[in-house]
Amino acid sequence: MIRPLSPWAQRPRLPAEWERQAAVQLTWPHDTEGLWGDHFPAVEGCFVAMATAIAANQPLLVVCHDEALRDRVDRLLERAGVAADVRTLAVAPSNDIWARDHGPITILQGDGRPLIQDFAFNGWGQRFRADRDDVITQHLVQQGLFGDTAFRRVEWVLEGGSIDTDGAGTILTTERCLLNDNRNPGATREQVEQQLCARLGASRVFWLRHGALTGDDTDSHVDMLARFTDPETITYTACPDPDDEDYAELQAMEQELRQFRTLRGTPYRLVPLPWPGIKRDEEGQRMPASYANFLVINGAVLVPQYQDPADEQALAVLGALFPDREIIGIPALPLIHQHGSVHCATMQLPAGVQLSADN
Repeated sequence: MIRPLSPWAQRPRLPAEWERQAAVQLTWPHDTEGLWGDHFPAVEGCFVAMATAIAANQPLLVVCHDEALRDRVDRLLERAGVAADVRTLAVAPSNDIWARDHGPITILQGDGRPLIQDFAFNGWGQRFRADRDDVITQHLVQQGLFGDTAFRRVEWVLEGGSIDTDGAGTILTTERCLLNDNRNPGATREQVEQQLCARLGASRVFWLRHGALTGDDTDSHVDMLARFTDPETITYTACPDPDDEDYAELQAMEQELRQFRTLRGTPYRLVPLPWPGIKRDEEGQRMPASYANFLVINGAVLVPQYQDPADEQALAVLGALFPDREIIGIPALPLIHQHGSVHCATMQLPAGVQLSADN
């Protein structure tokens, strides 16, 4: 079921994730720079699982680093049973896999037509090389992949994982990321809000001052912390262990969420997500596991799974929040070795975006 839109739908706006989608983009992993090491086969397995789940519900766009990878992915998806008529494979050089942050952020204009926006991407505050990722969307547009869909390059840094929306003009974000000088140096809160209004049609911005996961390298992307699931509900990462180093920050974030109000002026229904517990890599460094990093698609919700007893509870919580969608668990423990999860690795394209059928 697609939730009805508010009157805000008549104005330019960033659609909610639960609205109808044209496709989902994946940027397929490659190991030409040794990012994944021994984890690469497991990471690729995660991508096959995501691709299969997405393609069972809607078209899939896969960005491949080069022709050789395109051929490999084509064979992998064929073996996985992904039909050729729902998969589009494109070639564009990439640095990494995180389509949420280097992919297009698409708004719906006042007449309902989509506008693909390619914001600048600087590797999460210049932490990592991003020269290829920053121009992936431009490469796709130049190849005619999006047909006649309107396109705009925006020379202002914004990552898709740093914002969430109710589809009715409300943007949820964090101060640690959007007010960080490593993104848009010198930008004030007012200037950032002006950009969100001008570029995304925002009518109000909810700022989270608190909320952080140890091991996160994005300066607290909100898609690891708190997400809208309908215009009056927010689900969020909650830590029940007072001895955990993330407890105080997440408790403070919860109190902030309690202060926000819906467009009707009422408190949001707040639904805590289970805590997956501490996950560490081979060097003992903590990795940022979060069930808030789920992806909503047309007929399903893809939920990260971390080989944790809380996995089943996470499926149940999100199943109750999205009762008309299939709830699909996606193995995500390999992904968090590079500090991201299911939502981080995907970017939805809203209904109306044209997608080339060239395979």
